[in-house]
Amino acid sequence: MLNLPSLLIPLIAGILLGFFLQNKKRVNLSKVTFAIIIVLIFSMGFMIGSNNELLASMYKIGFDSIIIVLLSVFFSVIFVKAVRKVVKLE
Repeated sequence: MLNLPSLLIPLIAGILLGFFLQNKKRVNLSKVTFAIIIVLIFSMGFMIGSNNELLASMYKIGFDSIIIVLLSVFFSVIFVKAVRKVVKLE
């Protein structure tokens, strides 16, 4: 389990390293960042796939997610149309 110091120490180290090396040649870390993101996504998928309880509830979670997305989009469109009429943009 992660605790606060295990998150703050790398963050502070990165800030200090970036501060002291800010006038040096820029290093392109986009490929490294992309690779780390891929590893994180893989590990999330592995953890989901190995959890039978979570897999069993995926259908309900997926259905609830679709309902939330559809309602969010619907009410956003309704709100924007109402505000446009009040502000007289139509």
